[in-house]
Amino acid sequence: MYSLILQNVSRHIKLSADEADYFAALLQPKKLRKKQVVIHAGDDARYEYFITKGCMRQYYLDNNGQEHTIMFAPEDWWIGDMYGFVYSQPSLTMVDTLEDTEALAIERCDYEKLLTAVPKFERFFRVLIQRAFVTQQRRIIENMSLGAGQRYINFTQQYPELEQRLPLRQIAYYLGITPESLSRIRAGKLKKVE
Repeated sequence: MYSLILQNVSRHIKLSADEADYFAALLQPKKLRKKQVVIHAGDDARYEYFITKGCMRQYYLDNNGQEHTIMFAPEDWWIGDMYGFVYSQPSLTMVDTLEDTEALAIERCDYEKLLTAVPKFERFFRVLIQRAFVTQQRRIIENMSLGAGQRYINFTQQYPELEQRLPLRQIAYYLGITPESLSRIRAGKLKKVE
């Protein structure tokens, strides 16, 4: 159950057997059904989730009820409302499941204990946050400078497995376009291939 998360951690830090056991003991296994909301906007975002099976997404609902997908999290990814988690504030976003999902959750208080007991996790989470920041920065620049068609191509190149797994409307929300626009873009792409 913990092999995937320990592989994920080992990409950035080396843990002793005792440190790995301590970390695993803080994790709470979660079985979540498809379309289950695990964080509502305004909730206390007490957990960060590591996906072992399935896919989750983080999104924002604007004042008109329109969804704006911030990120997808398939297997081997972390997800949560970082603002709410770090600052102990009401979450700004929502997190739900796009498939039946199995995850390992770490609660905020256990996360803080982990950072104190195993200081090398400071480095691990710093690296994750840096990578997430760079990814979000690149995405913002692409959204400001590229057309929807090129953003779609970039998405399919960066996340080829997600295009096959996710409903088109979810990809459209991530790209900031309507599902109808995405259908036209995909139809045009297919014509160019033929």
